[in-house]
Amino acid sequence: MKSIFILDACALIAYFNDEKGADVVFECMQGLNDGSVMLIMHKINLLEVYYDFYKRLGNIQADEMLINVTTSGILIVDNITDVVLTTAGRLKSTYKISLGDAVFLAQSFASGAAALTCDHHEFDPVSLTEPINFKWIR
Repeated sequence: MKSIFILDACALIAYFNDEKGADVVFECMQGLNDGSVMLIMHKINLLEVYYDFYKRLGNIQADEMLINVTTSGILIVDNITDVVLTTAGRLKSTYKISLGDAVFLAQSFASGAAALTCDHHEFDPVSLTEPINFKWIR
C-alpha cells in the first residue's frame, strides 16, 4: 500500500538544508522513485519554500530549487477546493496560524493524507483536537 503525505514547507526546507529530520524527507523522496510513497504539496507551501530560498540564496538558487521540486515527482496542487477553503479558514481562525499553514493542514484534512512537518510549535495544539494525522520529521 502506498503511503501518502502532504509536504509542509518546513519539511522541504529541512531536506534541502540537510537539517535534523532531513533523513525522513529523504526516505519519502526515495519512496517516490520506487512507487511506495506519494508526496503532495500545495503551491502556496511551495511558494513559502521559494521565498525562503530567494531571501537566503537569491533568485538563481530559488529557481533551481523550483525546477528540482517540480521535476521530482512531488504532486503540486494549485487549486483550492471548497473543502480546503472552508477548512483552512476555520483552522486559521481557530488556531491563529499563517495562511500557508492553514492551507497545508486543510489539504491534509481534505485528502486524509498524513501531514509531513517539523513545525511542533504551530501544530502541537492542532494535533490535540483535529483529526489530522501528523508525521513529524523531528
